[in-house]
Amino acid sequence: MCESFPVWVTLLLRWRCESVKQEEQPCELYQVTLEPDSETMMWTLFTVLLFVSDVQTGGRKTSNKKNLCHNVLSDCYQNVKEHQNDDWTRCYENHISTCIQSRYRMTNFIQRMVNTSEEVTESPSEFHRVHVPSLALQMSTRGRSEDEVVLVTTLINSTFFTTQRKGRRTMPTPDQGSPLGGLVLVVKVGNRPVKNLTQPVTLTFRHNTQVKDGVCVYWEVTENRPGYWSREGCETRDNGDKFVCSCDHLSFFAVLVNPSLTVDSANARNLSYITYIGSSLSVVFTVISLIIYLCLQKKRPEKAISVHAQLTVALLCLHLSFLLCCLWVWRVKEDGWVCFSLGLFLHWSLMATLCWMALEGFHLYLLLVRVFNIYVRRYLLKLSAVGWGIPTLVAGVCGIFGVYGKDSLKLTDINNHTSPADICWLSDAFPHKLVVSFITTVAFPGLVVLCNACMLGLVVFKLRSLRHNESWKLVNTEKRKRLWKNAATVLGLSCVLGLPWALLSTTYVSVTGIYIFTVFNSLQGVFMFLWSLSLTCKSHSDHNSSSKNPSTQKIMTTSFNN
Repeated sequence: MCESFPVWVTLLLRWRCESVKQEEQPCELYQVTLEPDSETMMWTLFTVLLFVSDVQTGGRKTSNKKNLCHNVLSDCYQNVKEHQNDDWTRCYENHISTCIQSRYRMTNFIQRMVNTSEEVTESPSEFHRVHVPSLALQMSTRGRSEDEVVLVTTLINSTFFTTQRKGRRTMPTPDQGSPLGGLVLVVKVGNRPVKNLTQPVTLTFRHNTQVKDGVCVYWEVTENRPGYWSREGCETRDNGDKFVCSCDHLSFFAVLVNPSLTVDSANARNLSYITYIGSSLSVVFTVISLIIYLCLQKKRPEKAISVHAQLTVALLCLHLSFLLCCLWVWRVKEDGWVCFSLGLFLHWSLMATLCWMALEGFHLYLLLVRVFNIYVRRYLLKLSAVGWGIPTLVAGVCGIFGVYGKDSLKLTDINNHTSPADICWLSDAFPHKLVVSFITTVAFPGLVVLCNACMLGLVVFKLRSLRHNESWKLVNTEKRKRLWKNAATVLGLSCVLGLPWALLSTTYVSVTGIYIFTVFNSLQGVFMFLWSLSLTCKSHSDHNSSSKNPSTQKIMTTSFNN
C-alpha cells in the first residue's frame, strides 16, 4: 500500500489540476517525495496536499467570480469614482475580451471566437448590426499567426459616458444631439487596438421613431481633456429607417440625433382652433382698445398713448391679415395675385408689429431712465417714420423680387402620415425663401425681444428704487397692494413689449411649449385691451392723487416737443 501511494496521490492532484485548467487558470503540480516506511507521515502529507489544493482552486474560483462579464462594467466604472479619472473605457476594453460568462447569459452581449480569415457579422439586438472585415480581425493579432481571435460586441447605456470637471461628473452636452435610443454600441476584437482600416467597419443603427440630423460618432478619451463624442474617421449614411456608419477603427459607437418633435392630428386640430379663435378675439379687442386710446388721448394727450395706439393698429393688421390669408387659401386653392397681396400684407403687418414693439421699449427707456434734459423735435413723426417706414421698405423690396405667394407646409404626425397646410406667405417658388424668413421672422424678432427684455429689467430696477427711496412708512396692506400693482405693471409691459415672442424657443422642446406659444401670441390683442383698461384706471387714480404725490407724477412725465 505504501509503495502505491505516490502514484494515486499524483493522479488525484493531476485530476484537480485538469479541473482548474477547464476554468482557464494556471495550475501548479506539487512534487511529493514519501518514505514508504512511514505510514503516519504518508497520511499527514496526503491531508496537507488536499488542503493546499482546495485553497488554490478555491482562490481561483473567487478570482473567476470577479472576472465575470456582467461585473466588468460596474467594476471599471467604480474604479473611475475611486481614482477620479475618466478612462474607464480602457479598463473595460482590457477585461471584456478575457472575461467569463456565467451560466445566465447576458442580453445584448456577444463574445465568441472568430476566424481571422473571414469577415464577421453580428447583431447584439434587433436594432443594431456590426459587420467586421477580415482585415480588422487580422490587424488585431499584430503579426501573430493566430487563426482565431475573440470578438466582443455589446450595448451600453449612454449615461455611463460622462464628463468629469472639478470633481463633478455631468452628462456631456454635444451640439449634435443625444445618442439614438440612449445606447452605445461596443465593438472589440482581440487584445490590441484596431485603427486606420482601409476596409471600414460597418455599423447599422435601426430606429422606429422620427429623428433628424443623425451623425455617427465614437467616444474619444485623451490625456488633455475629458471624454467627448468625435466624428473623426466615421461616415454617416441615412437610409430613412436606419443609420449606417462606416468607421476606420473599433471603439464605442453611437449615432447622435436631434429628436424631431411631432404633433398628431388631434393636437394639430386643437392648435388650429386655438389660433383662429385667439386671432378673432384679438381683432375684436384691438378695435375696442383703439377706441379707448382715442378717448384717453382726448382727455390727456400723451406721447405714450399715441405709441400704444399705433402698436394696437399694427396688431390689428397682423391678426386680420393672418385670418384673411388662411381663409383665402382654404376657399381658393390657386396661387394668384390675391394670395401674393395677402402674403405681402401679412409680412408687412408682422414687421410693423415688431418695429412698434421695439419703439415701445425705446420710449420706455426715455420715459424712465433719461427723464430730464430731453428734447426731441417732432418726436411722434420720427417714431412713425421708423415704425411704418421700415416695414413698408422691406415689404416693397420683397414684393419686387417676387417673394410672396402660396406657402405649403407638410405636417407629419407620429404615424408618418403627411397632411398639407397652406397659407399666403413667402412663396415656395422663391429660391432664397429661407434667408428672407430667417432674417425677418427669426433674427429681427430675437433682437427686438432681447432689447425689450433689457428695458423691462430697467423698469423693474426703477420701480424698486422708487419704492426704496420713499420717505414715509407704509402699512403692510398698502405694501402688498403696491407689490401687486408693480407685478401687474411688469406683466402688462412684458406683453406690450412683445416678450411672449420669446416663447418661440419652447416650440422646439415639447407639444406643451407649442400650446403655450400659440395661446399667448394669438391673444396679444386681448392683452393690449387689458393694458388699455389699466391705463384708464391709472388715469382716474392719477387725477385724484396728483395733488397728494407730485413727486411720482414728475417721474412719469417727459418733455417732448411735437
